[in-house]
Amino acid sequence: MKKTIFALSALLLVNCAPAFAAPLNDLTTGQTALGVDSDTFYLEHKLADNFTLGYQDVDRGRYGSSDDIYGQLQMTNELRGIIGHRDFGSGSMYLGLGLNGPLSPNATGYASFVASNNFKELQAGANFNIARNVDLNVNYHAFMPDRGSNENGVGVGATLKF
Repeated sequence: MKKTIFALSALLLVNCAPAFAAPLNDLTTGQTALGVDSDTFYLEHKLADNFTLGYQDVDRGRYGSSDDIYGQLQMTNELRGIIGHRDFGSGSMYLGLGLNGPLSPNATGYASFVASNNFKELQAGANFNIARNVDLNVNYHAFMPDRGSNENGVGVGATLKF
């Protein structure tokens, strides 16, 4: 267990890219996920069988920090609708879709795309269950603001579910 915690801590200290959005997590009703991923912190809770409410804080480097509140509506076991608001006071509403499915008994792959009138964001990755209620996340992320330079890269993070 100590080796797992050490390896997980080492991976979390690696900053692979400027910022990443929260991964798509598989939660049961009433379950909460708390996670970190490069320069992102997120918290989400599955309020009902088909609805998850979340909050994330992302440090986007030269673009500053952004705070999101979002909801995921589970349409099927593999498909989610995403609606959110970035930077509560002055930001913008966004919409998107997420798709996830099993890769192996201990891994789930996912892809998500969200867009607003100010940006587009794409993420694809995999969650690996490494311990009871702990997932390791590896992902590729592309953030495409309407003004400014695109950011993309590979990220590593972890999620604790309780």
